[in-house]
Amino acid sequence: MKYLNYRFLILFMIVLISFFFIYSNYFQKNKISQNINLEVKKESSTNSNIIKDIKYFSQDLKGNQYTIIANEGEIDLDNSEIIFLKDVNAFIELIENNETITVVSDFGKYNTFNYNTIFSKNVKINYKDNSITGDYLDFSMMENMLIISKNVVYKNPTNTLKADVIELDTITKDTKIFMHNSEDKVNIEGRN
Repeated sequence: MKYLNYRFLILFMIVLISFFFIYSNYFQKNKISQNINLEVKKESSTNSNIIKDIKYFSQDLKGNQYTIIANEGEIDLDNSEIIFLKDVNAFIELIENNETITVVSDFGKYNTFNYNTIFSKNVKINYKDNSITGDYLDFSMMENMLIISKNVVYKNPTNTLKADVIELDTITKDTKIFMHNSEDKVNIEGRN
């Protein structure tokens, strides 16, 4: 009987130690994995998604080329196709006319999938002897369209024109000028 009590006691101790070992080991593993997750979260919040000296090049089916250069870019964490740019220069080279349209701005938002670009702050467009300045420029390579808005000033060698919005077809150079305030339209038309 004494022998049976020792066996029972040893078996009970083994089960108890095993239970304690399994429980503590399981609990410790969860604790470690939680720490790892916290560390990963900390690292991802401090990781940089900023790229220096960016240059993108694209070409349409007609051979027109679009090059965009920026001193710095930041990839959008929600959409990796979007890059926010600083100190932007862009060149639209039109093969048919052997002409280059240049765009300069403080900031830009570039879509690497469809090449659409929104330029903002101190936007300047130059082509031939013409220049257009404004606060915002929306460029679509697919539609060959530049739409510049807010505080727009169009200059050529003989004229200066202020407008709210100017649309410029990059291929045909057809230009549409819009004023939101009808009084401004009359004043501009009266000056010509």
